[in-house]
Amino acid sequence: MDHSGHMGHGGMDMPSGPMCNMNMLFTWDASNLCIIFRWWHINSALTLLLSLAAVALLTAGYEGVRELSRRYEASSVEYMNSLPPDEDEPRSFKWLGKSAAQKEQQAKIVKAAFYAVQVFYSFFIMLLFMTYNGWVMLSVAVGAFIGYLAFASGSATKTVACH
Repeated sequence: MDHSGHMGHGGMDMPSGPMCNMNMLFTWDASNLCIIFRWWHINSALTLLLSLAAVALLTAGYEGVRELSRRYEASSVEYMNSLPPDEDEPRSFKWLGKSAAQKEQQAKIVKAAFYAVQVFYSFFIMLLFMTYNGWVMLSVAVGAFIGYLAFASGSATKTVACH
């Protein structure tokens, strides 16, 4: 077999610009670190600090979404239970022109949308953590701490999982 045409690899297009350092082992090294996207590239101490702040804010935002979801669910249940009973339906929405079943379905759709956002958000945070960079990992933890302080009104005993 003649492999002489493959020696120079001349036909291969290599990406131009800075290369992303992709670690599969824990590290504190942030040189040429790319966070999730190629354009989120760490090339200086300033971009590292700004990125760590962004990661913390993103993670805190997840806690905000979780709290909004909990509050919506609680208010939905409270509202459904506060409706007066009717002869035709256990919970009447006739004054709105909607049946209780329709309102319950609407509430379920909103809760499902909250759930989908939380699942997407949690997997995004998982990808942040999977940079295996200690600084990013700490920033995720700091963001969860800040988010809990800012938004949470319930128990802190939630199991930590992707969703």
